[in-house]
Amino acid sequence: MSRRPAGPVELAELRGWLRAAKGRLTFASLARRAGARGMPVSECTLRRALDGRLPTLYTVCAFARGAGADEEEAGRLWAAAEAAVRPRPVGKPAAYVPGRQITTQAGLVRAMEKVRAAAGGPSLRQLAASPAAAGLLSRSALHNALKGPRLPGEELLAAFAAACGAGEETTRALLAARARILTGPEPQARAGYPCEIAEQAAEQAEERRARDAAVRHWIPDEDEPDEYDRQLRDEEETEHRRMEAWIDSLTDDELKELEQARSAAAAGRDLRAELAAYIPR
Repeated sequence: MSRRPAGPVELAELRGWLRAAKGRLTFASLARRAGARGMPVSECTLRRALDGRLPTLYTVCAFARGAGADEEEAGRLWAAAEAAVRPRPVGKPAAYVPGRQITTQAGLVRAMEKVRAAAGGPSLRQLAASPAAAGLLSRSALHNALKGPRLPGEELLAAFAAACGAGEETTRALLAARARILTGPEPQARAGYPCEIAEQAAEQAEERRARDAAVRHWIPDEDEPDEYDRQLRDEEETEHRRMEAWIDSLTDDELKELEQARSAAAAGRDLRAELAAYIPR
């Protein structure tokens, strides 16, 4: 005698329910009654419904209709058995962590909506009723935070993150974004200042050299610089010494920080190399 294949408990419950619904009826009579009631099915198909494998939903409903049993209950049992036999993988979405680029209230609202979307898009009512919010949220407060003109408070932000199931990192990022909005953007007054000075000075020196080259053919003896050449040389030497003393007064960290601040506009430039251009030729 062959052993019936093992299966989940839910599948065994479905088989047991079908056997109880069949009672003393034969498979032939079940097929005949189901066909007469609008669900034609073969006797062999009904027999296979009890062989240990998961039948189709149509077969189960036809079996119940032929036996005069509750088709809704049959469908519920089949759904439970189908979920046990073929479980669907549930992928947890990656946690969203707001970045440091958020410096406006509109950006904070967009970040909150992304946190909400990562949680499966719960409604405002569901968020307010979440036990994780500890009664600190209401639908009106959430609506004002996401649509209103006022910046949400720290307590509301933390409760919102908790209701969305966000982690500690996401909560800290939301609170940090709120703090940046309140304090305003970081000062940028010093960023790029030395490099801008060097750039302007280099342009001015190049203009002077171009003017000099344009009139040099009028000079009778180029071996002996005239007063104009000496004046240009003295000005360039003075500017070079001033710039060199100023840059040398900065620490390496300060110089590196200021040069990096201008990297987007002048990639690959070296401030000390630019100063070398002031050395008289």
